[in-house]
Amino acid sequence: MTRSITIFDTTLRDGTQGEGISLSADDKLKIAVKLDELGVHYIEGGNPGSNGKDVEFFRRVKDLNLRAKIVAFGSTRRKGASVEDDENLRLIAESGVQAASLVGKAWDFHVHTALQTTLEENLAMIGDSIAYLKRRGLEVLFDAEHFFDGYKNNQDYAKTVLQTASDAGADWLVLCDTNGGTMPHEIREIVTALVAEMPDARLGIHTHNDCELAVANALSAVSAGALQVQGTINGYGERCGNANLCSVIPNLQLKLGMPCLPEEKLTQLVPVARYVSEIANVHMPSGQPYVGSAAFAHKGGIHVSAILRDSRTYEHIAPELVGNKQRVLVSELAGQSNLISKAKELGIELDPKSPQAAETIGRIKELEHRGYQFEGADASLELLLREAGGEVRELFVFESFKMLVEKSAGKPVVSEAFVKLRIGGESLYTAGEGNGPVNALDNALRKALLHYYPQLTDMHLSDYKVRVLDDKEATASKVRVLIESRDAEDAWSTVGVSGNVIEASWEALVDSMRYALLGQEPAAAVIAAEPRPGLLNH
Repeated sequence: MTRSITIFDTTLRDGTQGEGISLSADDKLKIAVKLDELGVHYIEGGNPGSNGKDVEFFRRVKDLNLRAKIVAFGSTRRKGASVEDDENLRLIAESGVQAASLVGKAWDFHVHTALQTTLEENLAMIGDSIAYLKRRGLEVLFDAEHFFDGYKNNQDYAKTVLQTASDAGADWLVLCDTNGGTMPHEIREIVTALVAEMPDARLGIHTHNDCELAVANALSAVSAGALQVQGTINGYGERCGNANLCSVIPNLQLKLGMPCLPEEKLTQLVPVARYVSEIANVHMPSGQPYVGSAAFAHKGGIHVSAILRDSRTYEHIAPELVGNKQRVLVSELAGQSNLISKAKELGIELDPKSPQAAETIGRIKELEHRGYQFEGADASLELLLREAGGEVRELFVFESFKMLVEKSAGKPVVSEAFVKLRIGGESLYTAGEGNGPVNALDNALRKALLHYYPQLTDMHLSDYKVRVLDDKEATASKVRVLIESRDAEDAWSTVGVSGNVIEASWEALVDSMRYALLGQEPAAAVIAAEPRPGLLNH
């Protein structure tokens, strides 16, 4: 019989304990809506007794009418105190949630060292706290903290902790690998033993990624009989993070045949992962399994030639199942099949036997030899391909630019850029100030173009990266600049290379605007076709 697995998302609680991640109450509410649309069963929102943001979240989340159960997190009562006098437990009970997640110690070493109390008092703290919340009508999930370390150190006591929680009415017993140091085979052996000894208990698994085994350990626990997996979107969490639900979910559903989300919801995995990374303002690794932009990207010519015949040759699943897509990268490693596939993806007709195809791939290889890298700059690549087909109308004729950077004692640096262009026979000379030379160039160029292309008002630069290509040359080294740009609907990346960082930035900047205006006509002039300004001096 196929087992269904319950998904417990703790992005809003455990995920926010990761370095560099901070979510406002508004952020948490937005993410909660997306998680609910994805179909997770539990959403742990935070600790209503710890900070104002979490208090506001629990107050406002009621109005969203989410299908997922909203969970409040807290710890067991304090040692030597009455459960009725525990402020944290009272706030959980009054928060309006359907379920509570209570953490308690399962490792005798922690009881003595961290809590500095007796083993008997720790058991009383667990039993009293769970019973209190059950009397208040809540579903209770007991997080047995450091369970696997505790089991290996004192098996009898760790099992007594679980039995105490169960006897007090806990609905779920969640086994936590809090330090993230347990191996998959140990997880499987321990969970197998517990399932045999406690056949009526519903066991969950909560793993951390300190040995990069959080996903593997979660799957090991499920294969041994656990019915719930706790984790976070993109694996966010303290230290090295938590089990990444973006990997756990498709592994369970597509690889192990254990349903955990409605089948039609699985395609939302990529949009949700990227949405959460945007709200958290954390870069999402391109190579992240299943949901990363490179998860189904192909660069080697032999690989691409094979996937064009049958994608199963180099893809373990159809990327569309999780909302991703196949990408073909074009680089110096690429053969003609890469180029043709990329052109087809963009809707560009390129005859593989034509001189155009040979010339374009030769140009790409020559540019990459000089330091350009197009697998990270799809927009620049698309411009090259469309130029080969004669589709690109140039925005302007570039004549010159000048930079002035002035630093006076006791004053901030002032950057000014002066740009000279011709647009439709009209000569333009504009100046712009900015926070650094690239921002000044951007402002000066926009000032010249906005009259003709008001669409640029909606576009902005969202990321800027510089990489030294040959550090042996020290400050004379050639650099590669990657610029990411965005508008209300899309994001794209462009590249520039030069021995001068300003010139490399100019190339990438011009390409970003050329891409934004593909297919657009100028509002006030007819632009004559000219050579690509981004490469005029090469």
